[in-house]
This record gives sequence, structure tokens and C-alpha cells, in this order.
Amino acid sequence: RYHTFTSGAGWAFDYGTSQDSKEMFEYIKGYSPVSNVKKGTKYPATMVTTGDHDDRVVPAHSFKFAAELQEKQSGTNPVLIRIDVNAGHGAGKSVAATIQENVDIQAFTLYNMGFKALPKK
Repeated sequence: RYHTFTSGAGWAFDYGTSQDSKEMFEYIKGYSPVSNVKKGTKYPATMVTTGDHDDRVVPAHSFKFAAELQEKQSGTNPVLIRIDVNAGHGAGKSVAATIQENVDIQAFTLYNMGFKALPKK
């Protein structure tokens, strides 16, 4: 139902919609990230990022994907969601907010790759 939210309607021509036909619904479902999360799978450590005021990629999609991963994750790897408050799709983000987001992503990645300390200078 992406096409019923914010700018999603503009993508309907390229991607089709679940309302076009049963065949289109099944086709879209076939590549839908949420629909393809499998119960009992050991997913890698995952950090989903979103802005709570994103009008291009509605945050609800990120919330739903993160929740689906959390529910069906069978391993011990974390599944987190990082939400920029009062933020949109990224354009106009302050330098400080951009730095903080990159620090969070890199720290999460390095920690989950097994790094315990920063290299000595």
C-alpha cells in the first residue's frame, strides 16, 4: 500500500500497485522486504534507519520491517531501529546530525564485526 502514503503515488507507474491485479500483488509481495522475512532465520546484526517525518519513505515501512525482523530473528544478533526525530529523508540535515548518524552506524557495524577497541594512533 506504499502508493497510498505521501509521495508513494508517484512510484506507482514504475512499480505497479497491489490494487492493480492479483498477479501484481503477488509480484510485489515477491520482492517486498517485509514479506520475505522468514521465521527461524539467523539474520545478521541489523540497524534500520529512518526519519520520523520522512515524506518519501514513510517511517511506518521501517517500523514494520524492523518489527518483523525482531519477531522472526532466531539468532542472537540485534535488530535495532534508529529514528531521527523531527527529521525527514535527509536533505537539510545538519552537519552535527549527519555526523551523529554516521558515528552510530559505524559504531554498530564495527561492534557487530567484533571490534572491541579503536586502533592506536
